[in-house]
Amino acid sequence: MNPSKSPARAAVILAAGKGERMKSPLPKVLHPVGGRAMLDHAIDTALELGCARVVVVTGAHAPAVRAHVIARLGEAAVAVQDPPLGTGHAVLAAEAALEGFEGEVIISYADAPLVTAETARRLLAVREAGADIAVLGFRPAVPGAYGRLILKDGAELLRIVEAKDASPEELAVDLCNSGILAAEAGRLFALLRQVTNANAKGEYYLTDIVSLAVAAGGRVACAFADEDEVAGVNSQAELAAAESAFQARRRAALMAFGVTLTAPETVFLAWDTKIGPGARIEPNVVFGPGVEVAGGAVIRAFSHIEGARVGAGAIVGPFARLRPGAVIGAQAHIGNFVEVKNVAVGDGAKANHLAYLGDGAVGAGANIGAGTIFCNYDGFDKHRTEVGEGAFIGSNTALVAPVRVGKGAYTGSGSVITQDVPPDSLALERGAQAVKVGWAAAFRARKAREKANRAERAREAEAALAAQNAKRSKDA
Repeated sequence: MNPSKSPARAAVILAAGKGERMKSPLPKVLHPVGGRAMLDHAIDTALELGCARVVVVTGAHAPAVRAHVIARLGEAAVAVQDPPLGTGHAVLAAEAALEGFEGEVIISYADAPLVTAETARRLLAVREAGADIAVLGFRPAVPGAYGRLILKDGAELLRIVEAKDASPEELAVDLCNSGILAAEAGRLFALLRQVTNANAKGEYYLTDIVSLAVAAGGRVACAFADEDEVAGVNSQAELAAAESAFQARRRAALMAFGVTLTAPETVFLAWDTKIGPGARIEPNVVFGPGVEVAGGAVIRAFSHIEGARVGAGAIVGPFARLRPGAVIGAQAHIGNFVEVKNVAVGDGAKANHLAYLGDGAVGAGANIGAGTIFCNYDGFDKHRTEVGEGAFIGSNTALVAPVRVGKGAYTGSGSVITQDVPPDSLALERGAQAVKVGWAAAFRARKAREKANRAERAREAEAALAAQNAKRSKDA
């Protein structure tokens, strides 16, 4: 579905919580799910909805969150809630940042990274159908501390009651509030200015605008989502649960797209992983951000890939590592214990085992022997190594960059190549081999004699010690 381009839509993302239960020096909303900060997931969803304005409400305690927002959206996207006095107070803190905006506002949470744009569109559709406020609800397995949605005749929403303020009858309701809602900007802020903190927590609840709107003759209705999608993250355990749910969703989507996952539960994907239909991913593969795998490629077991592209029909692994800037051509082979970083490997080229390729290029059809190293770093700067088309790099070759091996050239095994090799040439750099006929047999014989002599001396010393001990015993 194409995102709406309506200029009359804004998002307010609440990110001011302290996240003390995370027990981490990293602010809660910057913890990653699928290799991307939870806050960025919320921003992505807002932008996919076509929001013309996005405001992130941060706390004064988290300058790193403020800096993150400014780096992505600019300083105008930041609103600060100080001190924190509840969710209603947090949204009201965004009013100045939305000054002059006329349209609808969707309110979401930076610690709920799994909410999709499709679900948000269902919420907005409730507004389009005539509701003054649309609220996203869900039915959790255990309602617990969630706020309860109190409906009129099972349809329109009358009020939202926080669990701490709910009666036993209200606590028996299993329809709960996700916290996500949408309303027209002017009405939203007008209602928020009427909210009081007369409740068990002494906070200004965003949810109170529902009963205020209903009392003023407004209509409030609900859209619904699955529990996993709207779950918030407040602890490391909940972060792990969000990661698990994210991974399950992404794996299912890839398999539905035609990607073979041999053991899906062992494959870990990033938020932006792209894999074409017909590709096969073996067990225990980890994808970091920035990976594209073309259809027909095979990623074999225990490989780790980030910031890399893999062409159609290529084979990577097992136990391979592709680092940022690795571009593996069609039908190329990157085998076990091969690491590639910032190197374009041409179509059909092969590096089947035990090699490091860093900063350079490998031409189509070239063969990289076992133990080959691109010596790219001199302690201060990185330098390039270029291997031409059809070149053959012998096993245990060190290519000391900057260096170029020409098209069709060979390097002898065990060579240290420090100068360019012309096309179709052979480069050798090793000491002349000396052969001493009979040396090994003489060496073994000499060592055997030395061993026998040592054993004989040990026996003589042992006998002398025994005789000495016997004499002492007799004399005693």
